[in-house]
Amino acid sequence: MERELLDKLEAAVARLEALSVGRCPPTVSSIPVLGASSVDPSISALDELVESSLGRVLTTASAIGGEVYAAAKILEETFLVQRELLIKAKQTKKPSLEGMAEFVRPLNEAILKANCLTEGARADCFNHLKAVADSLTALAWIAYSGKDCGMSLPTAHAEESWQMAEFYNNKVLVEYKNKESNHVEWAKALKELYSPGLRDYVKRYYPLGLEWGQPGSANVSARHSTTTAVQIPAEKTQSAPSQPKAGMSAVFQEISSGKSVTAGLRKVTDDMKSKNRSDKAGIVSASEKETVSGRSSISKRSTPKFELQMGRKWAVENQIGEKNLVIDDCDAKQSVYVYGCKDSVLQVKGKVNNITIDKCTKMGILFKDVVAACEIVNCNSIEVQCEGSAPTISIDNTSGCQLYLGKDSLETSITTAKSSEVNVLVPGASPDGDWAEHPLPQQFVHTFRDGQFTTSPVSHSGG
Repeated sequence: MERELLDKLEAAVARLEALSVGRCPPTVSSIPVLGASSVDPSISALDELVESSLGRVLTTASAIGGEVYAAAKILEETFLVQRELLIKAKQTKKPSLEGMAEFVRPLNEAILKANCLTEGARADCFNHLKAVADSLTALAWIAYSGKDCGMSLPTAHAEESWQMAEFYNNKVLVEYKNKESNHVEWAKALKELYSPGLRDYVKRYYPLGLEWGQPGSANVSARHSTTTAVQIPAEKTQSAPSQPKAGMSAVFQEISSGKSVTAGLRKVTDDMKSKNRSDKAGIVSASEKETVSGRSSISKRSTPKFELQMGRKWAVENQIGEKNLVIDDCDAKQSVYVYGCKDSVLQVKGKVNNITIDKCTKMGILFKDVVAACEIVNCNSIEVQCEGSAPTISIDNTSGCQLYLGKDSLETSITTAKSSEVNVLVPGASPDGDWAEHPLPQQFVHTFRDGQFTTSPVSHSGG
């Protein structure tokens, strides 16, 4: 009896501490369970989703341990950050574009933590980490601010983001099928969290985006502008109705007044001249260069394209973050040209003449059949899957390429040049077998024998 009372007291103290410390993100077990009258229905529904589906992910991740559990904890932290933002949105006015970027900053920082786990040397649980990192982009539905913001509607965004993550989640299912049940249960729990979990939650409570507070709610930018207005000197405020002319009118008025034009100018002394200054003000700092280059890169960003040109060429260009690009109305006389895309997925569901992928980063391509060839040029971190047949696949000047070949494409001829980290995955011997991964060599030895050079790949062996 005394032990039970002690446990109840400890639980009560833990809950009070969680409520009082607002800066520390709570865990699933520490989310306060309040009555329906004191909690918004959408927040209560999110708490139930976190406790059930996310709790199942955490349980299975705990059994696996290592980086999988670390990724699951970041997943939990990100969901709880979103919970805080949902509550905050109901208490503030809808911010401007700059204010929205500041509003979602905590969410972006949490998502970046998951992305950091996938960088560096490829871990054994890379597919687990990648599935978590890509799935967290589904929580960015909170940044939807209208049809002109460049995002899909919240429900569609959540579903499209999960489709990208499901690519890696399915790899976990295939890899550990009939091997380790914890990994299989983890992958199933992660899918349940997003589909139907998060998707149905957003569809029910936020189909058109966040619900912001009333106009009378607190707003940081409004308070700041009010403070600035109070600090204006009284004499300037009184003279506001008779403000002097500005621009070129003021220049001509000054010239015609008869006063000396140079009367108000300061005299430049020797120590103020650039050649005599010690701080070298004419030198542009590295930070200034980064700022200028950042502005120029944004201004030079090309317009996205997704169109059939002249009835012969599908142009898919400058698509960023688009996970649901589909070409299904195509024929064997048409070609597909993919250029400058990033963090996107394209599906080509019919037979085409050829496919060219140029200057793309973190791009996924899934196609059925090609008549001539599939060419991958100047790309980084690309994934290509051939479900049908392809006579030739060429990879040129590419760093990081995962190539998946179906049973009908095992006779494909693969050509590589100036490329690294190229891996080809083929189906296992049995229908339920795992995919077999074959890294293509990128280092070669050239020896001169019998009047000619002989080239062979470098083989590494360990004692």
